Order: sequence, then structure tokens, then C-alpha cells
Amino acid sequence: MKFIILGGSGLIGRALSRALGQAGHEVVVVSRSPERVPPVERVSVAGWDGHSAEGWGRLVDGADGIVNLAGESIGAGRWSEARKQRILTSREQAGAAIVEAVHAATRKPGVVFQISGVGYYGIGGDRPFTENDPPGSDFLASVAVRWEAATRPVEEEGVRRVIGRTGVVLTPRGGVLPRMMLPFRFFVGGPLGTGKQWISWIHLEDTVRGIQFMLENPACTGVYNLTSPQPVTNAEFVKTLGRVLRRPCWLPVPALALKIILGEMSTLILDGQRVIPTRLEEAGFPFRFARLESALRDLLV
Repeated sequence: MKFIILGGSGLIGRALSRALGQAGHEVVVVSRSPERVPPVERVSVAGWDGHSAEGWGRLVDGADGIVNLAGESIGAGRWSEARKQRILTSREQAGAAIVEAVHAATRKPGVVFQISGVGYYGIGGDRPFTENDPPGSDFLASVAVRWEAATRPVEEEGVRRVIGRTGVVLTPRGGVLPRMMLPFRFFVGGPLGTGKQWISWIHLEDTVRGIQFMLENPACTGVYNLTSPQPVTNAEFVKTLGRVLRRPCWLPVPALALKIILGEMSTLILDGQRVIPTRLEEAGFPFRFARLESALRDLLV
């Protein structure tokens, strides 16, 4: 099978392209930064301008599937108004480019996989969210809503569309985990804010396996929460991280300090969602890392 991945130079994209290539599929990574895509057998690279199908759209003709992971990083810096606009427009433009390419293709792809985030649900306290819950009203929720909507028109072309709302993806090679580990390296680890906020996490390997499962399973359509079935509070997360790293967990970081340092972006740390992957479990997907401690030990020990 042939898959095209937009945004394939990121953490998930690199791992997914490698896994698909190792499974014998042909993979084309479409990236604004082709130099960041490591050489992998059966994986080729095409550059693009970030907002149109020019230069790569012809590759969609006859492809089996498209994976859309493209978009400005949400956690790479403070949310100025200009940066918030880039976060939104980069996702909408990537979606529009996919719609353009699918519309022009004589032989339509069988599936479009659209990544999204659990921020869709807004700030939820202790209540569990499933795929049937409505969106929240904060900035991250509005990003997720518009991100998901961007590729909706491919359904009018008869293409199966799957949306994966991913949680906090755990890997020591990037993302949030190395940042959370740093205080523990200096023996000053502890909960962030109240520690009561939920973290809906998922091991990178299960993220990749989950996407493969949805790509290859024709019965999968619509929205799926791509998170572990066992979310934890921030306090539980850092306590488990300290145990795995054999470091004390004793020094809380006040919410006010994080708000001063990070501004509005502090919501990524201080607020959370308790998200359950109901549809993925009902579809029969077997998680390899359902428990946080087993995931962290696999990644860090």
C-alpha cells in the first residue's frame, strides 16, 4: 500500500513513516522541512510550501491513504496573537491542500487520517470525556474544531475519513516528557499547580500502532480518542515518573509561577482532560502500554 504523510518530520510522523515502511508499505513524507526527515527504507520525501498541493498533489492519485499531521507546533513557545494565528491557519491550510489534492485525483485515496487533540473537549475537571462529547470553548478547543473541519470535504468525494484526537504523546526524544524529567534530574521534581489536573497520555508506540490500525481497518470511520485507557492526574504522573527515575517527588511548582513564565500557554500544563478511548477499545485495538508505569519503564529504563 502507498501512504502519504503530511507533517512527517515531527515526532509522530517520523515514527509512523518508519513503522509503515518496515511493514512493507510505500511512504511519501510531505514536509516543509524535508532535510529533517531521516532516510528510511521505502520512505521518500517531497517538499511543499505549507499551504497548497503544488508539487506533491499529483502523488495522491492512486495512493491508498493520506495522513495529516501538519501544523505549527502548539507547545514550542508563548502564544502571542501572531503565533496563535499561525497555529490555526497552518492547520486549515494543510487541510485545504489535502482537499485540493483529493479533488484533483482521478483515483481517490481510500482513507484520510486527520490528527487532532484532546484539547477539543476543553477544560473538564474530573468528568471523563468520550468521543460523543461536544467541544469546549477555549483556544485549544477552537483549534481542534477548525483542524478537524479542514479535511471534512473529502467525505463528499467518497473518501473514508478518520479523526484521531491524541493525548500527551510520551517519548524521551521530544515533546513534554523530557521537560517533565528535567527537574527530577536535579532532585527537585514535583506536581505542577494543584496536581489535580488530568493527563490523558499515550506511549508513542501505541500512537503509531493506533494510527496504523485505523488506516488499515475499513470499519474505522469518524472520531477516535487516541489516548491510554488509564489517564492519571498530574500528581500521579510525577509520582510515577519519580519512582521510575528513582528520584524524589517533593517540590510543587506554583500555578502562578507557570502562568508568569508561560502566559496563556500554561493551560497546556495546568488544565487537562480525562479522556477515554471508548471507540478504539470497542474496535478491538490492543494497547501495549495501558498503564503509565509500564510505559515510562519501557521508555526510560
